[in-house]
Amino acid sequence: MRLYCLPGAAIQFATMLTCAAAYADQPQGKARAAADADLQTVTVTATRDPVDKSYRKMLKGMDLFEEMRSVAPNATLRYRLLPRQRDTKMDGIVMEIVGDTDRIPVPMAPDRTFALERHQQALDEAASVRPNRKAGSLTWRTEIRTPGLPPSTRRLGDLRLECHVGMEADLVSNSRPIDNLVPNFALRMLGFCDKKDARYYFFAERPLFSVTMVAGTRREILSAEKLYAGAIYDPLSASELSHCDCQVLLDRTYFMPLGDRSWPDDTLIEFEYMDDPDDRQAAAAPSIAATNGEAR
Repeated sequence: MRLYCLPGAAIQFATMLTCAAAYADQPQGKARAAADADLQTVTVTATRDPVDKSYRKMLKGMDLFEEMRSVAPNATLRYRLLPRQRDTKMDGIVMEIVGDTDRIPVPMAPDRTFALERHQQALDEAASVRPNRKAGSLTWRTEIRTPGLPPSTRRLGDLRLECHVGMEADLVSNSRPIDNLVPNFALRMLGFCDKKDARYYFFAERPLFSVTMVAGTRREILSAEKLYAGAIYDPLSASELSHCDCQVLLDRTYFMPLGDRSWPDDTLIEFEYMDDPDDRQAAAAPSIAATNGEAR
């Protein structure tokens, strides 16, 4: 290995050698104590190998939300963090927009949602949106909600738009990197979110018992194959699960018939949860059995 000394560097190099020699002459215990004292003055503020997303892509998702407002005219857009590992600590998350020259704090709500503001410098520097958690520990989703809906319900138009914005913002990772040959925004443009059986993973608030679609007098309970990431009939292997952002959220995962236009955007999605009172589950059981057949 060759050492090149620039003007002035030779003096610095000689000084380093002198200090190293003096340090070596100290008793071993004193040398270790001195090293420990130096280490104690170092404060680490950044997370090694952080989980992050492109600020530019997330702004593109915001632009698309505005373009498609007719799907959810009264809704608001936020982004949401969800756990991807069982031991992920979800309390105390600190979020920042990190560029080459600046770090901009992003307020985090108690429900782990946040909104982004536009900063031209961060956009020019291709900044990232970065929580203080390691890669692979979190997953991201859009949170598009129309206010004033009944409890334990969602609106189908909101969910349709969540798919479009989530794919455009590149928040989804449901396959191995080697299989992800087409970028998410390109898949969206090719009609992914308009498919009748689009396998876009939505996550409910709690473990699911059943999901029902309601439009006027029409009611339909989702079949079991559309719950739990389809794992009842097509279980995910350990390898597939490790690359899916549904990794620890299987009991909250469901698909929607996003491209089935016989269901209008104002269709309500009603959720029955595993921890709901028993009488509610008992009332839903006959309809679930009629939809899915005899339990096994």
